[in-house]
Amino acid sequence: MTDRTETFSDKLLGFTIPAHNARGKAVRLDRAIDEILAAHDYPPAITHLLAEALVLATLIGGLLKDESGQLTMQAQTEGGVVRLLVCDYRNGQLRGYADFDRERLTELGANPSLFALFGKGYLAVTFDMAGGDGRYQGIVPLEGETLAEACETYFAQSEQIPTLIRVAARARENGCIAGGLLAQHLPDGEEGRERLHARTDHPEWEHVMALAGSTRHEELVDPALSLDALVWRLFHEEEEVRVQPGASIARGCRCSIEHYEEVISRFPEEDRAEMRDETGLILVDCAFCSKVFEIEA
Repeated sequence: MTDRTETFSDKLLGFTIPAHNARGKAVRLDRAIDEILAAHDYPPAITHLLAEALVLATLIGGLLKDESGQLTMQAQTEGGVVRLLVCDYRNGQLRGYADFDRERLTELGANPSLFALFGKGYLAVTFDMAGGDGRYQGIVPLEGETLAEACETYFAQSEQIPTLIRVAARARENGCIAGGLLAQHLPDGEEGRERLHARTDHPEWEHVMALAGSTRHEELVDPALSLDALVWRLFHEEEEVRVQPGASIARGCRCSIEHYEEVISRFPEEDRAEMRDETGLILVDCAFCSKVFEIEA
């Protein structure tokens, strides 16, 4: 018998709706998210926050056309309970980490708001393009009720693309499951015409937004519901919906002794001397996977 959870989770699905100049991504994370979260002993509030962030990183990273490109999403504040939240995505490889004040978090109760966790902060979304095409970054205030709302603000302000994002996460006895849906109005670059993405009230977008916005929390985290079936439920009345199976998602921390040796070799000898401990080793602690690497330098 096929394991339905394995079949319908840890997958990324793309779709387009040609008649309404719209595109989207859908994802559900199961085993991959458990492996990422297992690297640290996160309390429930941070587990939920990081699970949502990992879904968002996958949805946004999945928009990259070149598989070698990388998306990094970073939420940071000064003096907040959560000091740093960072996730990155590259060709199906996903990782994430949260640094927070455990004692202050306990004082916030069971379900702290986004503002309670971060206070006044910002969200930075960075695309590192493949083939030497450089990088570009957008930074927006970390505002709204959820990280998804902050990401919608990023697309509206930094890229001027109307975007709707829905994210859900659910704790289970043996881990966590999370899912998300992203829908966008495609830019129209034809010369001499109004750019469609400059209008958030365009009838085409309002139609797609109404349908995509009807996504229910339980649908996003239902391991027995395929992503194809989810997209069909939302848009089955459309004349045409094209789906494109995307990458399989897995935990992808890229740390290794070889990588750190190469990085450390760039430092002058006097700097490397200061890094060494009493045994002559340089200890590198990877925050993503919670491993310590001993570098003989």
